[in-house]
Amino acid sequence: MSETKFKPVLGLWDATMIVAGSMIGSGIFIVGADILRNVGGSGWLIAVWLITGFMTITAAVSYGELSGMFPKAGGQYVYLKEAYNPLVAFLYGWSFFAVIQTGTIAAVGVAFSKFTAYLIPAVSEDIVLLDLGFTHISPAQILSIVIIILLTYINTKGVEGGKAIQTTFTVAKLLSLFGLIAFGLIMMKGDVWTANWTNAWDLHKLNTDGSIETYTTIAAVGAIAAAMVGSIFSSDAWNNVTFIAGEIKNPQRNIGLSLFLGTLIVTIIYVTANIMYTAVLPLHEIAYAEKDRVAVAASHAIFGNIGTVIIALMIMVSTFGCNNGLILAGARVYYTMAKDGLFFKQAGQLNKFAVPQQSLWVQCILASLWCLSGKYGDLLDMVSFVVVLFYMLTIVGIFILRKKRPDLPRPYKAFGYPILPLIYIVMGVTFCSLLIYYKPAFTWPGLIITLIGIPIYYFAVHQKKQTQ
Repeated sequence: MSETKFKPVLGLWDATMIVAGSMIGSGIFIVGADILRNVGGSGWLIAVWLITGFMTITAAVSYGELSGMFPKAGGQYVYLKEAYNPLVAFLYGWSFFAVIQTGTIAAVGVAFSKFTAYLIPAVSEDIVLLDLGFTHISPAQILSIVIIILLTYINTKGVEGGKAIQTTFTVAKLLSLFGLIAFGLIMMKGDVWTANWTNAWDLHKLNTDGSIETYTTIAAVGAIAAAMVGSIFSSDAWNNVTFIAGEIKNPQRNIGLSLFLGTLIVTIIYVTANIMYTAVLPLHEIAYAEKDRVAVAASHAIFGNIGTVIIALMIMVSTFGCNNGLILAGARVYYTMAKDGLFFKQAGQLNKFAVPQQSLWVQCILASLWCLSGKYGDLLDMVSFVVVLFYMLTIVGIFILRKKRPDLPRPYKAFGYPILPLIYIVMGVTFCSLLIYYKPAFTWPGLIITLIGIPIYYFAVHQKKQTQ
């Protein structure tokens, strides 16, 4: 026998752990290298994380207003539908399914496998199990799929299992990250710190051979935008908690509060982790760490050879918990789309444990295919652009809804309205515009995937009318 509605069993603590746990995957351990290659100085490295943190927290507290107005499963998809129309909401849902969520699940799954290979070399990404010509299948890809299937299965048995995994793994990774940061700052090397923070605000490109390239003023702004691709990817998925509003107790209060607390905790960790990197590693070793694994190099500098094992275990815990949050929350969007007649009908049904089982398995299949494609890295370059685009549209929706539906109850109002939401929109437009100009390969593919959703939407609407 199937359930007809979600069960509200998640409290503020659970919701905050979903926000923080979904945000922290493998990015903080890796992307600092690419950021530093683009900006060249320690000051700018930290500035990129601070700008991203400001944007993330601003967006999160703005979403608090929307979550209080529409405390139902589907989150951002619902907000876009209410502020604009079903087409805009569907384009978000389609992009979310096609690239944003499933691509991120694949990338986080493969990151888990890559670091597992430190401890178990047999699952290395460098081993070729099967050569298909257009792509190679490695043990790392197979392990990532196994993990995705396992977490999907656990989440089909009810939200309680997913909640237990999320809380346990998020607490473990928060404590281990705080521990790593504390040890790093205690063991900081004075000469390295001094060298790194001398001329910290000199913005330039760092080359492999240690030489630098200066930027023109406009190119410098473009370099900051390119650097932010990594930090924005690492800070994404904070909005996942809005998708499971139907399973949160007192959602009008707890979603907005969990968004603020979760994004604040993660921003503090990200900024202090990068300060710690500059305390133990010379800039060139951060920028050109082997395979961009900055945290491995930093841990080795702090703990010696055992540092590699410590970081491998930390990233395994981090990515496992992160993927659980992504898998748990993502399926609720497809459930809501199916309820609107815009996704597979079966995806709009709950099983006896009151979870959208079919949605979970459809998401699992596509994420697994992305794992096999080997293109998840390219996908995530596109994701940052599309994600920020929809974040901006959603925040503009706050202004639209205040005019269109002024009488709707707003138990929580956007902090700093209208100034902070406007600042986010200006920063978002600047970021997206600079990416279009300086990194077109990061933008057009994601935009094309989003626009493919237009004919799919009208086909779905036509099919819906035919069956009515």
